[in-house]
Amino acid sequence: MLSLFISQNTDGTYALTSAGTVSIAIILFLLLVAAASLSRKGKGFGTKQLVFSAVAIALAFVTSIIKLFDMPMGGSVTLFSMFFITLVASWYGPVSGIMVGVAYGLLQFIIDPYIVSLPQVLVDYPLAFGALGIAGFFAGQKYGLITGYIAGVLGRFVFSFLSGYIFFGMYAPEGMHPAVYSAAYNGAYLAAEAVLTIVILAIPAIRNALSQAGTMARS
Repeated sequence: MLSLFISQNTDGTYALTSAGTVSIAIILFLLLVAAASLSRKGKGFGTKQLVFSAVAIALAFVTSIIKLFDMPMGGSVTLFSMFFITLVASWYGPVSGIMVGVAYGLLQFIIDPYIVSLPQVLVDYPLAFGALGIAGFFAGQKYGLITGYIAGVLGRFVFSFLSGYIFFGMYAPEGMHPAVYSAAYNGAYLAAEAVLTIVILAIPAIRNALSQAGTMARS
């Protein structure tokens, strides 16, 4: 049955088939629709929220292509791509934020899948990117946008660390514990992007523009 959705490569990894790609795309769309509906607490379907969430995912994807630094075995410092998912969470809350993060993770999976096993895929894509949505728990607080962003990045780090330790620990240099290797490897690029993003968010003009965008998104 799984052969309908994935095929095995010669190096032992797997790739998505056309049916697998279409299935993931459908799930991605349904997640966005659900996120636009559930967070409104019975107020009905939120078309504006769906549009803003879709735009945020598109911006996250485009900026993820602009890589300031590429790590040798996956992971990169991008042009603030994680921030756009945490921004949705700060606008619409953690439920929508997590669902949009999962949808974004599935988009990354469609575009550039790396499949060793199903547990690895779950940890590296929907769980790692979905964790960015926990930024929504800090919405409305003083400095909530920055605090939420940091929390979201830490959430993604947890899953990236687990993936590196469990599924790729064999690549640790000789004499280095896989846990230390995974923490250092994943922490390096995530922390670098986080610092750059926080510096930009500290600019008053940027904060004001985001505040106005948030008012439009929630109105």
